Amino acid sequence: MTPAAGRSRHQRFGPAKGIAGALTTASLLVPAELMLRPLAPGRQTALPWLFHRALARSLGIRIVSHGGPVRRKRVLFVANHLSWSDIPVLGARLRGAAFIAKSEVGGWGMVGKLADMGRTVYVERGRRLDAATQRDSISGRLARGDSLILFPEGTNSDGVAVLPFKSSLFAVADGVEDLLIQPVTIAYTRVNGLPVTRRNLPELAWVGDTELMPHAMDFMGLGAVRAELLFHEAVCAGDFDGRKALARHCETVVTQGYRRLMRAQSS
Repeated sequence: MTPAAGRSRHQRFGPAKGIAGALTTASLLVPAELMLRPLAPGRQTALPWLFHRALARSLGIRIVSHGGPVRRKRVLFVANHLSWSDIPVLGARLRGAAFIAKSEVGGWGMVGKLADMGRTVYVERGRRLDAATQRDSISGRLARGDSLILFPEGTNSDGVAVLPFKSSLFAVADGVEDLLIQPVTIAYTRVNGLPVTRRNLPELAWVGDTELMPHAMDFMGLGAVRAELLFHEAVCAGDFDGRKALARHCETVVTQGYRRLMRAQSS
């Protein structure tokens, strides 16, 4: 039997299916978004949520949720970060929430244009002089009732463990009245029905200097991927003695959740 014959149908046709699905979805929803935006300026439509759902399905990702997001305005969701695929996974479940991303994303061609349509908030992480301005801008979005998604590790992990949460990134919660913060754990637990191990984690996690497109093509060729989301209890920022305590709490519950999800697959 040839190597190709031993691969599943999705593994053989996954990249083509993923690309075709993304292009088809974008061709349908992007024009609709452009037409609806003038009718509802400043408001996010359901189209980014629909796009993420369709994209996740095209990529062969099955999303399993434990619990659910807080259904109200003005929520800061904080999650661990493993890969570019976290975006459609979280976007498919967190309807109406916009991402906080590094400014480079805005320049990634079509990816950047789609991020703009999702009302992504861009930050210049390397420019200390602009930190206060950026913080105020994000806090302003929260104060106006928007919900945002923050990756407080500040970068992608390799999937072996959750990286320390940067307390400085929680400054966006300062002074925002009635703000809820909900920690969320994301884990990729199975590929083609088999548990994810340290050996195949690099195929899922996007780290280092790996180029986006080659990694995306490899990811789409893996087969059926199960992503699990564990929604933890939401907390009030004002209940903690400073942002360091808040960051420590979120890091602890997300880390414990990650270990629990990954351990459940190996038992």
